[in-house]
Amino acid sequence: MPTSSHLFFLYILLSLSFTDGTQLIIVNNCKDSIWPGILGSAGHPTPKDGGFHLYSGDQLIVEVPEKWSGRIWGRQGCCFDQTDKGSCQTGDCAGLLHCQGTGGLPPATVVEMTLGTSKSALHYYDVSLVDGFNLPVSMVPVGGGVGCGVAECEADLNVCCPSALKVNREGKVVGCKSACLAAKSDRYCCTGEFANPKSCKPTVFAHLFKAICPRAYSYAYDDSTGLKTCKASRYVITFCPPK
Repeated sequence: MPTSSHLFFLYILLSLSFTDGTQLIIVNNCKDSIWPGILGSAGHPTPKDGGFHLYSGDQLIVEVPEKWSGRIWGRQGCCFDQTDKGSCQTGDCAGLLHCQGTGGLPPATVVEMTLGTSKSALHYYDVSLVDGFNLPVSMVPVGGGVGCGVAECEADLNVCCPSALKVNREGKVVGCKSACLAAKSDRYCCTGEFANPKSCKPTVFAHLFKAICPRAYSYAYDDSTGLKTCKASRYVITFCPPK
């Protein structure tokens, strides 16, 4: 498994190379295999056919074009047959290795990004717990200058997940639901009459997530501390980042 020093040298090596668009370096620092899912937002391409397998210690470079927008999440406990159909314990996307059209089944920790727009060259990104949590993850810019933020939830929230939110598989807690997923109400999901920052406030569970992962998006309107900005040519996205 990569150590902190190994990842540091990876960052240095990557900072010496250049590329058009943006590089996303996906690293599996977890002790087990993961199957990252990746999807472009509407009107944006989906790289790597929407999903792939990473053994423990593996990494993969994903090239995305300028102004790309999309999401990445980790799936765990997956089993696929020769036709790339199967299932995952968490983050599953319709039983397919190559995700198409929809994100991972919650709960799942999601890395969201918009790497420039028609109005701004800035990159906006976050690690979101709005759909719950399954794996620790971080998004770290390589270079980019002063003011670039690190988005992350490096703690294992499954360890301290309230019993009402736990997702168990084979006797093990593999995910922690969001309040929205557990209650399925407009108040907790910031929908309907609560679809605005004035009426939708963080729940006690969102406060718990925020206390443990202060650099992650804890609920739908957590822009002030959850959303990060930068303008870097590459980012390292690490599942189970070293603490």
